[in-house]
Amino acid sequence: MGDLGEHLPLTSRVVVRWRLETPDPTTGATLTDTVGELLSRTEQELTIGTSSGEVVVARDRVVAAKEVPPKPTRTGAPHRTTSVADLQRLVTPSWGAVESESLGGWVLRASSGFTQRGNSVVPLGDPGLPLSSALDRVEQWYAARGLPAKVTLAGPEGFDPAADPLGALLVDRGYTVGSRSLTMTAPTDRVASADPGGPEVVIEETLTAGWLQGYPRGEGVDPAVLRGVLEGSPRQLFASTIPGGGLSQQLGLRERGAAGTTPVAVGRLALAHGWAGLGAVRTDPAYRGRGLAAHLTARLARAALDEGVRLVHLQVEADNEVAIRLYERMGFERHSGYVYLTQP
Repeated sequence: MGDLGEHLPLTSRVVVRWRLETPDPTTGATLTDTVGELLSRTEQELTIGTSSGEVVVARDRVVAAKEVPPKPTRTGAPHRTTSVADLQRLVTPSWGAVESESLGGWVLRASSGFTQRGNSVVPLGDPGLPLSSALDRVEQWYAARGLPAKVTLAGPEGFDPAADPLGALLVDRGYTVGSRSLTMTAPTDRVASADPGGPEVVIEETLTAGWLQGYPRGEGVDPAVLRGVLEGSPRQLFASTIPGGGLSQQLGLRERGAAGTTPVAVGRLALAHGWAGLGAVRTDPAYRGRGLAAHLTARLARAALDEGVRLVHLQVEADNEVAIRLYERMGFERHSGYVYLTQP
């Protein structure tokens, strides 16, 4: 079977195609598909939780296996039908962390302070303890790493954190409510088709020193931490636009005869839970307004389509109106909001 099924994260929703021991007596089919939650994986078997119970599939019978998005919880276009809670589960592995630990359904992440996402708790369900006790554990965990506890709280756009039981407890403890952000979603093909054209975009599966030159947010960060975060998803792609060629000259990206080595635009795409997650998109300030971010975003969406990924999400600060307008033009829609609450 090779590594079929090995790449699938536990608890993710999957579809597994496998060979029957004997053909179906009614249809004569020799293959069947099982869809559900991947509960466990051994060298010999995959156990999948379905709506009718657990199904155990021998791994030497598996012919194909892939991750698929969660079941829809509301009506509408596919990128809109995922609940806020399910979308948080989808988004979480799209940004890595150097260290991660579970507390029941909560995910605690630490990355020496590099990025808020890499140093915050994502409360995905029940922590297995009373909320107050769970927060005590969280605060101890972060204190041991020299960091303040930080909790990601998600809800409908513009929601009041204090109206949430966990949010109310955090506010009572004096946690500071930070600036708001949005999670936006779109059909991948819509984003790919919104490509305005532009210079060549190089897409690689590995993080390179060249890509990092175009990502100044990483300057001064421990290289091990930087790689732990940026390479911490199940899979990721790194895109960059480097000045070069006649089209680049036409766009004013470089003088004729000049050599370009530092990217003028970069972006990252994570592949997890059947979705693509766009992030770390940056254009050199000297070259903004030329459609480079839109072109790079569309090329990453095309790469996701090539992987069979039909849905894409991103996170953006709610007051970044320029970026939001760009993403809305490319087909993204506002799905939900989130905010960080930080221990004083």
